[in-house]
Amino acid sequence: MLKIFDRKPSSGKSGFCDGVNRRTFLRVGGLGMGAFALPELLKMEAEAGVGKSHKAVIMVYLCGGPPHQDMYDLKPDAPAEVRGEFSPINTNVPGIQICELMPKMAGIMDKLVPIRSMANAQGGHTGYQCFTGNTPSNEPAGGWPHLGSAISHFQGPTNDGVPPFVSLCYTTQHKPYNEPSAGFLGLGHSSFRPQGPGKGDLVLNGITTDRLGDRRSLLGAVDRFRRNWDGTGTMDGMDAFSQRAMGILTSSDLFDALDVSQEPEAIRERYGYYDPSRPKGDGAPRVPQNLLLARRLVEAGARFVSINYSFWDWHGSNFKNAKDELPIFDQGISALVEDLHERGMADDVTVIAWGEFGRTPKINKNAGRDHWPKVSCALMAGGGMKTGQVIGATDRQAGEAVERPVRYSEVYSTLYHNLGINLDSQRLFDFRGRPQYLVEPGVKPMPELV
Repeated sequence: MLKIFDRKPSSGKSGFCDGVNRRTFLRVGGLGMGAFALPELLKMEAEAGVGKSHKAVIMVYLCGGPPHQDMYDLKPDAPAEVRGEFSPINTNVPGIQICELMPKMAGIMDKLVPIRSMANAQGGHTGYQCFTGNTPSNEPAGGWPHLGSAISHFQGPTNDGVPPFVSLCYTTQHKPYNEPSAGFLGLGHSSFRPQGPGKGDLVLNGITTDRLGDRRSLLGAVDRFRRNWDGTGTMDGMDAFSQRAMGILTSSDLFDALDVSQEPEAIRERYGYYDPSRPKGDGAPRVPQNLLLARRLVEAGARFVSINYSFWDWHGSNFKNAKDELPIFDQGISALVEDLHERGMADDVTVIAWGEFGRTPKINKNAGRDHWPKVSCALMAGGGMKTGQVIGATDRQAGEAVERPVRYSEVYSTLYHNLGINLDSQRLFDFRGRPQYLVEPGVKPMPELV
């Protein structure tokens, strides 16, 4: 990251933890290969004729793989070693039942769509398939792009002050989570990550317009040098990225959106506050307020916001963990969906919550469930979709899809449809110049939803 300092220190106390005296300065990312920040996320290729409607996606990644048979697909008639401890409850849609630990979702099932038959998950701990719609095997040169990067590529930002793709995926140590990159679409479509020190980079600290212009010129010159030096093509368009970075830095839109304290207390309480440290490691934090933050970012202009929410790899104590986790998740997701409806955003904003795979039908010796890629679940809402229904069904033990198996590519085709993105409007090429398709040809949006 590039730091350009003023000549004279300001008055008052000094003492940044890196030993630098307190000075007014501007920090602009993009000049260190290992620490890409603002400029890298900001290339835009806005299509001519895009309407005024602000379509968006909020993706909630449930790290570790949630237990589908303890959430949306309970099997009360299965053997005890399969069905577990929980009972199903009725929802406000006749014939649909979900877990007793999620009564708030049950009360708004007319606004939701549980998918019980996600059928082509991979077996490893990676969000790659959730975030790209593709598997990491046989990926093209440069890698498959993140959905947020694809949206940035096709639609660009809605205004200069807010990036199109914002990632709230991080660990309890405020380290970036293991999300895929922008892939062959290039670094200009990388996410903006406001957690940790990123938010502090949005403040100009008293820099004048003239000095900002000088620094813009210097940054542009250095980035042009880097682009000319780089032989892969990933740095193409850095001038545009830097220009967009300046737009964000000189606008308060993004900074204001990140301040959830501006919300009424009743709204913040509606989402919930629970935010414990993970018991071990750098697992994803459980922060319902990030769901509220996602809504605020979309309102401010973001087209895609990703969240990694809690940690669901329950090889042991599955039911104890579920009793702790599901009511909090139930409250946060329900608050988000209702909030979008009340604000008139539900037709434009698609919400999807899912993990990398399902869990084994049979409960193991540690009262847990292990990895199970044969079938998993997803929850969708908004986006103008036909809600108040369940898609798919599994067998008696929730082990395999027996009705309407759903592929990740079908969900992705639906997401692009909801966004108004025509994947055939531009030809895409990987770093070797080979044509690529973000969704395999012939895969259509899910007819049950659109």
